[in-house]
Amino acid sequence: MSGEKRDPYLRGQQPPARFVRHRPVTGVVVAVLAGSLPDRGLELIPQPSRVLCRGEVHELILTTEEAAPGSRVDAISYLGFFEVKQGGVVVVGDDLRVRGSVIGEIAGFDATHLPNHLNVVVRGKVALDGLAWRFGLGDPVVIGGPAA
Repeated sequence: MSGEKRDPYLRGQQPPARFVRHRPVTGVVVAVLAGSLPDRGLELIPQPSRVLCRGEVHELILTTEEAAPGSRVDAISYLGFFEVKQGGVVVVGDDLRVRGSVIGEIAGFDATHLPNHLNVVVRGKVALDGLAWRFGLGDPVVIGGPAA
């Protein structure tokens, strides 16, 4: 049986396992991005969680759309790239905080650029890019965990 046939999300099933607790994923900003697109066409994967490992670099993209696993995301603002310092599990609904400020919550994941990097899509209230948020190189990034 192929992996696709065994994946409960791809079969339209919600598996019985739920994330009750998980430690935050932490890292630092390694590139600040500026710019936005009204029609990016990201295709979020159906899985609501991903493991991010120490040393990996991933892209953060913001949308104000009602994005969710399995949906298409068009209107986006580029935030930046971050390097994972403490790995773990990132789950849809986790907060993304940069320098302690909540930017939004994880909406899903786009695999367009794998194996190079994962697009971590964040649902926020304002369509600002990383420059407008005043991100700086080395700024602390925290995904999930208790609010500061």
